Amino acid sequence: MPRALIIGSGVAGPAVAQFLHASGWDVEIFDAQPAAQNYGGLFLNVATNGLAVLESLGLRQRLLEDGHRAPNMVMWSRTGKRLGAVPNGPAGDPARGSVIVKRDRLHEVLRDGATAAGIPLIFGARLVGIEETATSVRATFADGRVAEGDILIGCDGVGSPTRLWIDPAAPAPKYSGLVGLGGFARVEGLAPTPETQHFVFGARSFFGYLVRTDGTVYWFANITAPEPARGSMRGVSSDEWLARLRELHSDDPFPVPQILERAEGEIRAYPIYDLTHVPRWSWGRVVALGDAVHATSPSAGQGASLALEDAVTLANCLRDAPYDRAFAEYQRLRQPRAEAVVKYARAINAQKRVTKSRLGVAIRDAMMPMFLRRAANDTRNNWLYNHTIQWEDPAARRPTG
Repeated sequence: MPRALIIGSGVAGPAVAQFLHASGWDVEIFDAQPAAQNYGGLFLNVATNGLAVLESLGLRQRLLEDGHRAPNMVMWSRTGKRLGAVPNGPAGDPARGSVIVKRDRLHEVLRDGATAAGIPLIFGARLVGIEETATSVRATFADGRVAEGDILIGCDGVGSPTRLWIDPAAPAPKYSGLVGLGGFARVEGLAPTPETQHFVFGARSFFGYLVRTDGTVYWFANITAPEPARGSMRGVSSDEWLARLRELHSDDPFPVPQILERAEGEIRAYPIYDLTHVPRWSWGRVVALGDAVHATSPSAGQGASLALEDAVTLANCLRDAPYDRAFAEYQRLRQPRAEAVVKYARAINAQKRVTKSRLGVAIRDAMMPMFLRRAANDTRNNWLYNHTIQWEDPAARRPTG
């Protein structure tokens, strides 16, 4: 039985582990975290295409039990003018729309799926070395542990050590010009937003929110800022971030200031990076998935879904061919789509970044309703959502959409 070592237990790791296990592989997942815990990022969008992969794993319904269906995205100007709406899923098909979930919920569902399949998940295992022999690959961890397998799969995020082992000259992640913050709130009298997420092009910052049926508000802000020094945000308290956000959004329409006034719990901030044009996704017996080779900003709502697509595609390729040919085919199939999504997200980021030009803002707010007017039935973005990969099909390496 072939054996795969999987580095990382976020999204791609547990997903590819389950697909490989189902096709006869012995798999083991290693994660640097000391124990299973809630992950940063608060909440995220799982798009239609990602939900389709979860359906193949039998996990879709469990995720949706605590999700906010959001097939509609409504845009507002800094003056409270409704600019228009766009579908968060295939145009004209809201039943197949995307869902907003807590990040730790998605990770929990995927980890539990791996555990139910009998796949070992080892925490406190920080990868520090990779060594390849003629017949195997060996991973060394910071605690002295050593594991050996036929292949090693790096699902270790945008700062991936695996990517740098594959190619020490690989490009570095690129800063988007935005810092992301987010949290939760409760605002008395603020009605739920079923099927919908709202976005506000604020005077000094971009803001998004939704309201669950129980009154819980999920909110985020994207601040336009120079690239911060590495680690510099860890010393900024929640109170300091809230004070800054309240100032930035003080002139924005209801309910933005009210949400920030009633924000609850820890406020987390993170600089937003993306990654594209990585020339090598594999070397020898080592391959990388997800953000490790094609990180996209949250603006496209596709990061988790692309990782899930990677997982099923790589597993299909490994089912159909030896690892060297499988790795090459996996990159051939995935890279063009992943890079197209990163490019799409960068275009959205450009609209989020706040300009000091009043004329630029006025032009944007005047033109955007014209572009959004037909968006509900505009199928030009359906390529984002209709990309399906059927695990049961032996020819699943040939995606549709």
